[in-house]
Amino acid sequence: MSRLNELRMISRIAQMYHVEGKRQAEIAEHLRMSQATVSRMLKKALEEDIVRTTIVSPSGTYGDLEADLRVRFDLQEAVVIECSEDRDGAIMARIGETAAYFVETTLQADEIIGVSSWSETILKMVESIHPMKSAPAKYVVQTLGGMGAPGVQTHATQLTTRLAKLTGAEPLLLSAPGVAQSREAKLVMLSDQYVRETMDLFDDITLAIVGIGAIEPSRMLARSGNVFSAKELADLSDAGAVGDISLRFFDRDGLQVATPLNERVIGMSMDELDGVDRVIGLAGGQTKTDAILGALRTGVLDVLITDKFTAGRLLQLTG
Repeated sequence: MSRLNELRMISRIAQMYHVEGKRQAEIAEHLRMSQATVSRMLKKALEEDIVRTTIVSPSGTYGDLEADLRVRFDLQEAVVIECSEDRDGAIMARIGETAAYFVETTLQADEIIGVSSWSETILKMVESIHPMKSAPAKYVVQTLGGMGAPGVQTHATQLTTRLAKLTGAEPLLLSAPGVAQSREAKLVMLSDQYVRETMDLFDDITLAIVGIGAIEPSRMLARSGNVFSAKELADLSDAGAVGDISLRFFDRDGLQVATPLNERVIGMSMDELDGVDRVIGLAGGQTKTDAILGALRTGVLDVLITDKFTAGRLLQLTG
């Protein structure tokens, strides 16, 4: 009977704490026992399966999909957003809003943020971020060259400088084209003092925020002039490339597609990105599903923020 009596007391304490909302000190006073005994019995209530914890995902959130993505792709976190339609524009806007909240709530003081500036989804994120004063970042580093068509160049500069202002950080721009005309031209640009100073910080980045591109460049990237020719893109497709992160291309299995084009890109390499403590990838939409799958398989992403339609496709494609 002593066992049953113990379980009865544990059950009563659990009821007072979890159902009646009493504090441990109130329970101890009511039952004339020490608070340490109350705490010990509450712990036993879990061990004895008297108290069971159930998480009910609020409407519009997708805890099961997020859990499946974390396990399937070995992610630290996965965030799946609600979206009423499987359309790129709507998806980018919702991912941007959610990414803004995620960054606001998880940013640490003195972080060095790397940002791939030629991404419409990241631009949507920056437009949604509120000014942060309690834990200012140290630097916001542009991780892909920005010079290109003058009419579009301002997007890259404004994105980096605005994110820096919102996070209380100092902006470090990469004043070089994302794609040099040749390997030799790239080497000349890398000798510039300011370009070098920015790129030297790549190894110190603690948080990288990246978009994921399909082989077909985004509208922003296409207008920037920081793109390869149609023939070069066709050659990449023939080599098995399905997408890119900052113009570093990979195939569906996440393996880097090595071509001479790599030697013309002025920006962060996949190996450098792999060394960053936390990498957040923002992407969604049907046309990018294969690219996102390849990006996940590279192993460089720690966090993925995507939409419910794309999440379902990713899990279906991997069985």
